[in-house]
Amino acid sequence: MQNQQPDKILYRELSYEIIGALFDAFKTLGANYQEKYCQRAVEKFLIKRKLVYQREVPVAIAIEGENIGRHFLDFLINDTVVLEIKKGNRTNMSDIKQVLMYLKTTGFKLGILAYFGSDGVKYKRIINSHSRLSHTNS
Repeated sequence: MQNQQPDKILYRELSYEIIGALFDAFKTLGANYQEKYCQRAVEKFLIKRKLVYQREVPVAIAIEGENIGRHFLDFLINDTVVLEIKKGNRTNMSDIKQVLMYLKTTGFKLGILAYFGSDGVKYKRIINSHSRLSHTNS
């Protein structure tokens, strides 16, 4: 039995739209394309679904107010959800850590990690627990 109630899902409607765009992109493009082509296909279906997004969003990494580098988010959707696209069939722990790092750096609450592989598109919703804790304490 699942403990998570449907109304407690973070950004439920937006997530459904994003995941729909992922599946539409895979259905149209197919398997075995490079990551950049998967991203371009996803972008076409984000547009088709009229989702507001930014692509290749630079995010500064700072220590004590000094920039030491930057991340690039594949997509930032509705200034709310980070979407990271990968090629492959299996979830990789380093990819999960990458999305968690993006969430920690930006303060966003939700990331979606999507894999385009030979057996379809798979996705994982990743929650920024630090953001959720700060949200519930305020």
